[in-house]
Amino acid sequence: MASGGSPTDRLPPPFPGAEVVGAPSAESDSDGEDIFTGSASKPMSPKKEPTVPVRNSSTTNGVHEDQDDQDLFADATVELSLDTTQNNQKKETAPVFSPTPSLEKTANSSSTHQPKIYEELEEEEQEDQFELTVGVSDPEKIGDGMNAYVAYKVSTQTTLPMFRSKQFSVKRRFSDFLGLYEKLSEKHAQNGFIVPPPPEKSLIGMTKVKVGKEDSSSTEFLEKRRAALERYLQRTVSHPSMLQDPDVREFLEKDELPRAISTQTLSGAGLLKMFNRATDAVSKMTIKMNESDIWFEEKLQEVECEEQRLRKLHAVVELLVNHRKELSVNTAQFAKSLAMLGSSEDNTALSRALSQLAEVEEKIEQLHQEQANSDFFLLAELLSDYIRLLSVVRGAFDQRMKAWQRWQDAQIMLQKKREAEARLLWANKPDKLQQAKEEISEWESRVTQYERDFERISVVLRKEVLRFEREKTKDFRTNVTKYLETLLHSQQQLVTYWDAFLPEAKAIS
Repeated sequence: MASGGSPTDRLPPPFPGAEVVGAPSAESDSDGEDIFTGSASKPMSPKKEPTVPVRNSSTTNGVHEDQDDQDLFADATVELSLDTTQNNQKKETAPVFSPTPSLEKTANSSSTHQPKIYEELEEEEQEDQFELTVGVSDPEKIGDGMNAYVAYKVSTQTTLPMFRSKQFSVKRRFSDFLGLYEKLSEKHAQNGFIVPPPPEKSLIGMTKVKVGKEDSSSTEFLEKRRAALERYLQRTVSHPSMLQDPDVREFLEKDELPRAISTQTLSGAGLLKMFNRATDAVSKMTIKMNESDIWFEEKLQEVECEEQRLRKLHAVVELLVNHRKELSVNTAQFAKSLAMLGSSEDNTALSRALSQLAEVEEKIEQLHQEQANSDFFLLAELLSDYIRLLSVVRGAFDQRMKAWQRWQDAQIMLQKKREAEARLLWANKPDKLQQAKEEISEWESRVTQYERDFERISVVLRKEVLRFEREKTKDFRTNVTKYLETLLHSQQQLVTYWDAFLPEAKAIS
C-alpha cells in the first residue's frame, strides 16, 4: 500500500487544536465543522428557551428544528398583528370610495355615522324656536243653494321677519286648504317629507249646510270642520320645511287665492290621482325591496301595526261618544218626567224633592253633553288625525321604495348598455361604439344621481319619522291630560250636585 507521493506530501495533518485557534480558511469549511461539532458534542443537550430569537444564536452551534419552528411562528404572529393594525388604521382614516356602492354598503355606512348626525339635527331643531300662532274661526256661509260655500277666517300672529306684519287675517274656503296640501305634497312628499294631511271631505255634511237651514247638526258639523282645519294648519306651520315654503306664506298672507280646481273629486285631476293611487298600490305589491337597514323595516312594521290599533281604538271611542250623547238625551227626558211628576204630587216635601231632582238631572244632562264633546274633540279627533298622518308616513316609506327601485332599474339598464357595447366590440362595429359609450356615460350619471337621491330620501325620512314620533308623544300627552282633567271635573261636579240634593231627599217626610 505504498503511496505514490513525495515524503513531504505524506506529512501528518496538523493538530486539531491549531486549526480551531486559527482563522478558518473558508466559510464552507467552518460551517461544516460547526454542524458536525454541534451534532457530535451535544447529542443529548437540553433544549434552549424558545424565547431566544434565531438571529441571536451562536453560529458555532447546530440549528435545532424545534427552535426554528417556534421562532418562525412567533415572528409570523408579530408580523400579522402589525399588518392587521395598519390595515385597521388605513380603513378608519382613508375609506375607499366606490362610485356605485351596493345597497348594503350604503346602509351600513349610513347607519354607523347617522346616529350622531340625527342627534345634531334634533339639537338644531330644538334651537330653532319661533313664535307663530295660527287660528281658524268664524265659519260663514256665502251664497245660496248648491253654489254656496263656507269661508273661514285664518288669523296669524308672528314675530318672524319673513311676513309683512306681525298680525293679519284672511278668508279661506275649504278647497283652499285642500289646494295648499296638494301643492306641498307635490313638492315635498317625493323627497321623504311627512306633509300633514287636511281633514277629509264630507259630502253629506256639506250638502246639509248648503241646502238646509241653520240647525244644530249644521252648526256641529261646521265646528268640527273648523277645529280640524285649525289643527291641520297648526301642524303645517309647525314643520320647519313647510313654513319656509312660499305657498304657505301666500296662503296665510294673500287676500285672494286662485280657485283650487284639482281638489274636486270628479275633476280630471281627481280621477288621475285615483288612478295613480291604484297604480302605486299594484306596484307596491309587485316590488320586493331587499332592505338592508333593519331600522326602516322595523319602523314600517311599527307604523302599520299602530295604524291598525288606532283604527280599532277610534271605532271604540266613537261608540263611547254616541253612548254619552244618547245618555245625555235620555237624562234630559228623565229630567222632564221628574219635573212633571213633581208638579202633580200633593206631598209638598216630595214634590219639592222631585223638582230638585229634576234640576239635578238637567245639570247632569249638560255634563254628559260636555263630556261627549270632550270625548270627540280630545280623543276621537286626535285618533282620526293620526290615522291620516300614519297613512302619510307609510306613503313616505313608499317614496323611499320608489327611489330604491329607480336606482335598481338604472343599474340594470346600465348593465344592458355595457353588454350591448361588448357585443358591438365583438361584432367589430366601430360606427356604433361612440353612441354606445355616450349611452353608458349617461346611465352611469343616472345611477350615481339615483343613488344620491335614495341616500338623501333615507336621511330625510329617518329625520321625519323621529320628528313625527316626538310630535305624536307631545300631542297624546297634552290631549290625554286634558281629557283626564275634564273627566275629573265632571265627576267632581256630579259629587257636588248630589251632595247638594241629599238634604232635600232626607227632608221628605
